Amino acid sequence: MQHTLVALVENKPGVLTRVASLFQRRSFNIDSLTVGRTENPGISRITIVVDTNKNNAERLTTYLYKLINIVWVEDITEKPMVSRDLAMVKVSVNATNRAEVMQLVDVFRARIIDVGNDSLMIEITGGEDKIEGFIETLKPFGILEMVRAGVVAMGRGANPLGNPTDNGNGSGNGKISEKLVN
Repeated sequence: MQHTLVALVENKPGVLTRVASLFQRRSFNIDSLTVGRTENPGISRITIVVDTNKNNAERLTTYLYKLINIVWVEDITEKPMVSRDLAMVKVSVNATNRAEVMQLVDVFRARIIDVGNDSLMIEITGGEDKIEGFIETLKPFGILEMVRAGVVAMGRGANPLGNPTDNGNGSGNGKISEKLVN
């Protein structure tokens, strides 16, 4: 089963290397890895999708906590969440099939982001199944190039991941925890 782990980390050099090395040392394959800035300039968010069982996902969470610069880790797989992937696909088109490809773009709620004489560049966001289905539909036209950004995920509701303002004691006093600023 695929598990989605989300980590808040200090935005410092080497953190991503340590995280990826942990997975390699423990012989886990990362299916998707995304890193991005958060609302706090000193903190980055890492979303990792790994195909493993629940016990191994719990072990990975424990291992991640032991790494330096890790602020918070959570397996959000079984929690209410929204996850999205982004893909950009450049597909070959000609005068006879351009309209058909454009129709598929509409059906999949994608967007055309660049138009050439013999190609269209398309952006699509959504779940992995939606993107995989779109790619399969475009293959007969000829995919010239493709890139996927990886899964990002966020828990539903008003509570932020790990509630980093509660200093680990549930106080939620609105101040950034000591660990986040040091």
